[in-house]
Amino acid sequence: MNAIQMARTAYGTPDTPARTGRSAEYEIFARVTRRLRDAAAAAAPGTSPIVPLVRALHENQRLWTTLAVDVADDGNALPRDLRARLFYLAEFTRVHSAKVMKGEASAGVLVDINTAVMRGLAQREGAP
Repeated sequence: MNAIQMARTAYGTPDTPARTGRSAEYEIFARVTRRLRDAAAAAAPGTSPIVPLVRALHENQRLWTTLAVDVADDGNALPRDLRARLFYLAEFTRVHSAKVMKGEASAGVLVDINTAVMRGLAQREGAP
């Protein structure tokens, strides 16, 4: 393969479409939420697979911590009210995750929150 063919291969039309920021965020939320939902179902009362649930909770917490840092940045272009609500959800997620790990709460609320965010991302994707 000569240099021109290599350049076309490397910089030509990609086989997969480029993702927008929102679609990438949606995909991350979908992946984390799927793992969290599946791990919570596997760790239902009377079962023992708690390690996958703790890993899923940790991954979800990392996602929300990253989101909280992003919305706390003054340069974030989201409306101030939305940024505040997302920051609150990040804090709620942190506190609720600790309760889930102690066996005091269900992970279902966290799945619901992520699903609601995914719905919002999907709706906004079609917006100008």
